[in-house]
Amino acid sequence: MSIRQLLNDERTDLIALLHELSEAEWEAASLCEGWRVRDVVGHLLYDEISPLGYARIAVSRRLATDRINADLVERTRRLSTAQLLQRFENSGQRITRLLPHVGLADMLVHHQDIRRPLGRARTIPASRSTAVLDHPDPFASPRRYTRGLRFAATDLDWSSGAGPEVRGPAEALILAVVGRPIALDELTGDGVPILRQRYGV
Repeated sequence: MSIRQLLNDERTDLIALLHELSEAEWEAASLCEGWRVRDVVGHLLYDEISPLGYARIAVSRRLATDRINADLVERTRRLSTAQLLQRFENSGQRITRLLPHVGLADMLVHHQDIRRPLGRARTIPASRSTAVLDHPDPFASPRRYTRGLRFAATDLDWSSGAGPEVRGPAEALILAVVGRPIALDELTGDGVPILRQRYGV
């Protein structure tokens, strides 16, 4: 299956979830610090911006990812949840279709950023998990967490790296390598104390 098809399938599943959410769930905190569920969706509306338009925003914020993301969320704060969903459904995938590996990694992690705090567990298809483990979102600086460690999934035939081992479910590994400490308690192995030290916990 192509990476673009995996991205499209992940996007479809996220849209289906968003249609199910109550207004209270839209306002609930996500795993992204300081962001509600609605803010995560607002961030994902970067996909309705042209690549040139996104580049202009990035340059105006001196390529600082946090500042770029804050600006993108601020642009959507006055939208209703219905407007957010409608715009996300029709965003045109103007960025992610050009960078499908990055788009899939970003969308899958943000999907879990929404699901986990709401207690809406799911089984992520193995093909998507493997693709994201092989190509984590580079903008999340995964090397700061993965360097010198071996990561191994306990529910997939997947491993990567060399050094003290970090083992756990694929979803927990995906979250752990992009800065989500909520997954640390689900991991085992000699590399976990090193990973915790990198998180400062």
